[in-house]
Amino acid sequence: MLGGFLALLAAATFGLNAVATRRGVLTGTVAQGLAITVPIAVPIFFVVGLTTDSLGILSELPIKSLLLLGIAGATHFIVGRYANYRATKAMGANLVGPVVSSSLVLTLILAIIFLDEVMTPLRVVGIVLIALGPTLMLRSPAIARKTQQSVTKIAFTPRLIEGYAFGIICAIAFGTTPIFIRSAFLELGEANVGHGIVGGLLSYVVATALLGLYLLKPGNLRHALSIDRNAGKWFLLTGLFVCVSQMLRFMALAIAPVSVVAPIIQTSGIFRTIFGWFINRKHEVFDAWVLLGVAVAIVGTTTLTISTETVITVIDPPQYISEFLRWHWP
Repeated sequence: MLGGFLALLAAATFGLNAVATRRGVLTGTVAQGLAITVPIAVPIFFVVGLTTDSLGILSELPIKSLLLLGIAGATHFIVGRYANYRATKAMGANLVGPVVSSSLVLTLILAIIFLDEVMTPLRVVGIVLIALGPTLMLRSPAIARKTQQSVTKIAFTPRLIEGYAFGIICAIAFGTTPIFIRSAFLELGEANVGHGIVGGLLSYVVATALLGLYLLKPGNLRHALSIDRNAGKWFLLTGLFVCVSQMLRFMALAIAPVSVVAPIIQTSGIFRTIFGWFINRKHEVFDAWVLLGVAVAIVGTTTLTISTETVITVIDPPQYISEFLRWHWP
């Protein structure tokens, strides 16, 4: 229960983070965004770990857990975040969201293979709906460029090839990191939210170190420091929001299975769309096809979240349907 609640809070802040990211990349570059949003998390995680008396857990972590958390940090906060920012800059958070949501499919497949979690009919339906979401969005006249009139209704023209390419890279990175994180915690036997805080701190330290190597080149550092005031403000907000999101995510993965946490976090699309409507309406595509695609993807993630026994209890289907719903693989 606690793990699911933490995941829901993470979803809400991830949605707000996506909106802030969109505003940041309008005038700032991806490198500038990383230079702010990655390092800012280290002192925040450290202070939270210090105040919750969790830093002592560092001495308990085995080498394998340290390596897995380090890989998760490099994959998610460097590769995944870079690709996410590039995709968002190219075609907006609304269009990127369902593509990135497909990372859930990869996460569940890897969870079945490496973490002994199972696939059920409800999860299959959820996967199909998540895959259908981006397909429906391609029906949008503004995206397909069917008419010049539909294109001019929005304040920007999506660059679909770049956006989808980096969106897929982001989905792969975001899809694999929950497996690394959960595997690191399973090595400990019994883990708690304190382990999640420390795990997030270690992952961010590794990511910040890698980013530091990039910024050692004088030209790269000058570029990062040349960020304009408006982009800097939005990237600062992004860094704070995503730091809170990741802290909640690590805490949830420390105490709950990937198959529970990952689908709930994907409901961030609901919050992303709501916040985006109020903040980024001029910088996103909001026509019927896009909203339908977002809704279908969200229904898919919700289907993945619902317990089979809960569905059977609520609808009370015939025996043969109950048996079908209870089927699982492996």
